[in-house]
Amino acid sequence: MPKVTEEYIKNKKKKIVDAAYELCLEKTVSTVTMQDIINRTGLSQGGIYRFYKDIDEIFADMLADMRLRVTIKEQVDEILAQEEMLSAAEVTYRIFDMLADYMEAELMGIQKVDFELSVLAMNAPQRVEKILKGAGGGGNKEYLMRRMAEFYQKKAVGGQLQAKVSPEELISYITSAYTGIQTCAIVYHCYNHNPIAQMYDVRGQHRVLAKTVNYLLGAEE
Repeated sequence: MPKVTEEYIKNKKKKIVDAAYELCLEKTVSTVTMQDIINRTGLSQGGIYRFYKDIDEIFADMLADMRLRVTIKEQVDEILAQEEMLSAAEVTYRIFDMLADYMEAELMGIQKVDFELSVLAMNAPQRVEKILKGAGGGGNKEYLMRRMAEFYQKKAVGGQLQAKVSPEELISYITSAYTGIQTCAIVYHCYNHNPIAQMYDVRGQHRVLAKTVNYLLGAEE
């Protein structure tokens, strides 16, 4: 029997993870099964279990791959690096414009999978916790919220902001509002024959959110 190399294992795992991602775009995450992945990859049942114990291990690697493949971390850093030249209000607008770009580009890709994992977490929190733990590290949203919290805290200490809510309340609000925009955008995209869908503007929604955040921060525009 030929020796199994690390490269061989890596390529097989990539084939499995890529198949899982493709299936998650075609179906909902919660309905993708191990048999679906077996059928898509052409591997035998025994063959796929040589690399993964269950489908959640595959989803964990899929999530880790998504985080590496599409990241906004560098863009966040670039915007915040200009904090001495930009007002806090302008930084907020640039952050949310960037988020609008990200959502539009990945709406039925990474955004869809991220949303469906959130839905799955409502019904199977322990399962999603296992997937997130297996993926390791933090995702785009976690990184963004941490950097924004640090930025706004720094500006508040320097007297440039007169916030109307606590940092914890603000971050909670931003997270909830962003998820709401994401949910509506995905749902309206799936039912784009609905007249309401034509009225829903992802970029416009992000600008309204930015304006609201600046108001809550007491940031001058």
